[in-house]
Amino acid sequence: MTMLRRPQSEDELAGIVREAAGIVHEAEGLGASLNVQGGGTRAGLGRPGNNAVTISTADLSGVTLYEPAEMVISARAGTPLCVVEETLAEKGQMLPFEPMDHRAIYGTSGEPTIGGVVAANVSGPRRVVVGACRDHLIGVRFVNGRGEIIRSGGRVMKNVTGLDLVKLQAGAHGTLGILTEVTFKVLPRPEATATMLFEGLSEADAVAAMSAALGSPFEVTGAAHLPAGIGAERARTLLRFENFPASIDYRFPALAERLQRFGTPKRIDRAESEQIWVAIRDCRLLAAPRDTALWRISVKPSHAPGLAQALREASSGARLFLDWGGGLLWLATPASGDAGASAIRAALGGKGHATLVRAPDSIRAAVPVFQPEPAPVAALSARIKASFDPAGLINPGRMHASC
Repeated sequence: MTMLRRPQSEDELAGIVREAAGIVHEAEGLGASLNVQGGGTRAGLGRPGNNAVTISTADLSGVTLYEPAEMVISARAGTPLCVVEETLAEKGQMLPFEPMDHRAIYGTSGEPTIGGVVAANVSGPRRVVVGACRDHLIGVRFVNGRGEIIRSGGRVMKNVTGLDLVKLQAGAHGTLGILTEVTFKVLPRPEATATMLFEGLSEADAVAAMSAALGSPFEVTGAAHLPAGIGAERARTLLRFENFPASIDYRFPALAERLQRFGTPKRIDRAESEQIWVAIRDCRLLAAPRDTALWRISVKPSHAPGLAQALREASSGARLFLDWGGGLLWLATPASGDAGASAIRAALGGKGHATLVRAPDSIRAAVPVFQPEPAPVAALSARIKASFDPAGLINPGRMHASC
């Protein structure tokens, strides 16, 4: 049976880790692994494991610093994401990278935590324009595998002390230490949103349209393509505008004119526009059925149309859509073992990387969940992991894999 520990302070957490490290030393690594849990909303990510101790960061909660004028916020790792977002919204600000909520695809409950967002480097549709979670993360506190409390980074961007270590923690899935506090630079929240909708485009034309829009001066903050059958009978290519209403009213027709070779677009405003992008952000379009395998594939946008066709040929029943202007491909396939995973990664042809985000436990236990790294990179990753967590205590079912 797994033991649940809920430390009330950073010092108590450090003590728990030191205790586990001592058990490893005495028992030569037997039965002392630590599974880190925030809100429990990403329980299906990584390899399933039989960890001796689950550490919940739920009680390490609360906003510790918020300076709206400086656009900086700090919060303990167990703080629910909704609390951070509500605090920022009160002052007309936001986390720019639009973190995804994984509850739809995993069928989990609870609340996503800000520490979990950092650990998985969770970023949504706006990432293609403003960058990922790690690009806005400027400070962290964490406990390493020796039970030492480490602080890195600061509260201003010009304070670069330890900044690379800050970036390293984002996307490490907790394998380099247990986060206790994170600090972000934030941005003003847009007053309005609208979506430009083209119907019936092929994937090649959709990527061409999205690339043209993202390369234009008209400040498109989201670009996605939903093939026919993904939420609607006809294919939909979506471009998002945000900012002041008057600015959107100017930019929308200007971009429509530039993209007139792709047809005449429709305009979707306000709540309907927001709902579309939430569905794209949270991959709700492929959330059901949950017994399917769900893959997250990063690729060069120009390769996306050919890859989409190759993936359909490699896996019967494959369903997919494109985000990030074609740079992110979400793929749902019937759950299969190593042969299915090998076929999907073979279709990539070395031109991207694929992460198995969701699958039954039996498959996740047998298939490389993260894209296998070249030997030199894997060796470097192992040395980095060993420097933070020599005994391999923390989240052994996951590996360092940036998003």
